[in-house]
Amino acid sequence: MSTSHTDYQLSDDLLGPVLSILDAYQDPYLAEGLISAGCVNKLATEGKRLLLGLVYPYPCMTQYRDTVMDVTKKLAVLDAIDEVECEIDFQPRVFSAIASVEPIPNIKQVIAVASGKGGVGKSTTAVNLALALKAEGAEVGILDADIYGPSIPMMLGLQGFKPTSPDGKMMTAASAHGISAQSIGFMLGDGEAAVWRGPMAAGALNQLLTETQWPELDYLVIDLPPGTGDIQLTLSQKFPVSGTVVVTTPQDIALEDAKKGITMFQKVDIPVLGIIENMSFHLCPECGHKEHPFGTHGGSKIAERYEVPLLGALPLNINIRESMDEGNPTVVSKPDSEVAAIYREIARKVGAQLAKQQNKNTVSISISDDE
Repeated sequence: MSTSHTDYQLSDDLLGPVLSILDAYQDPYLAEGLISAGCVNKLATEGKRLLLGLVYPYPCMTQYRDTVMDVTKKLAVLDAIDEVECEIDFQPRVFSAIASVEPIPNIKQVIAVASGKGGVGKSTTAVNLALALKAEGAEVGILDADIYGPSIPMMLGLQGFKPTSPDGKMMTAASAHGISAQSIGFMLGDGEAAVWRGPMAAGALNQLLTETQWPELDYLVIDLPPGTGDIQLTLSQKFPVSGTVVVTTPQDIALEDAKKGITMFQKVDIPVLGIIENMSFHLCPECGHKEHPFGTHGGSKIAERYEVPLLGALPLNINIRESMDEGNPTVVSKPDSEVAAIYREIARKVGAQLAKQQNKNTVSISISDDE
């Protein structure tokens, strides 16, 4: 990752050792030293106090305290420094994987969550991923692109929301648990189905995406319908998708369909950020015995085959299902649980993978504070 220009206000005899220590500290998600990754934007001293500024390209707010402690411990070997004062910020850039597609106003990066088949927990994963990105310090929205089977309204407890149009052109988005949301389900009556052909469904997606008054968002998570149909192709060809996450279960039939999804995104030049293996295992609540009802190592094998990361493995857990039915997802209802911790770990990995893609891809647009 390229290092941004920074004026280091340190004496020559101190600058070298400090830079060496900071670059030897490997960020666990970027797999680079802090200097090489361009994360250090401030270095100065006040007496024997070192003033350090870090800017991360991915959200990791829950890790800030540990990072400061680790970096301070590394710098403690220097006699010229008695104290480290560290400021940490998160600043993603506007990023699209395809040069010919214009960015969406107010949205820096778009993450598509896909699956080759239904029933693998894709929507549950999309909602909890969005909430985990929020928990790590990002501003996040979610778009329900499953036109025929919208589930986001129930999962976020927003069944009663109806969009309005203050200016007669743009629709308002809903808000729940600190994230913004839009879904065709907000416009359908209870039990009403969207009986549309493919082009009509793709047109509806276009309207939901471009005619919603999105607030300033670091990430928009799009919950795609299962499969590789019109919605997926429309999204990948006409909208600034930054990367996609593929959700599967370990069973062979799900893995076969997941391969098709990965292949489709590779054909349209959308980077696959990684695989999430859902329903990976079940822990007996009585004895703690781990069982694998859908098989083992399926997600890791497909990740290895397509040379993408395995972002995480989630258990088969009744609390995950119950919390979604109640409109109070696990990441917010049980933030201290093991499951919530797994989702936050996945969120950090997804953000870091996007940052790595920016370095590979020339389609990166820096925006100033006054834009």
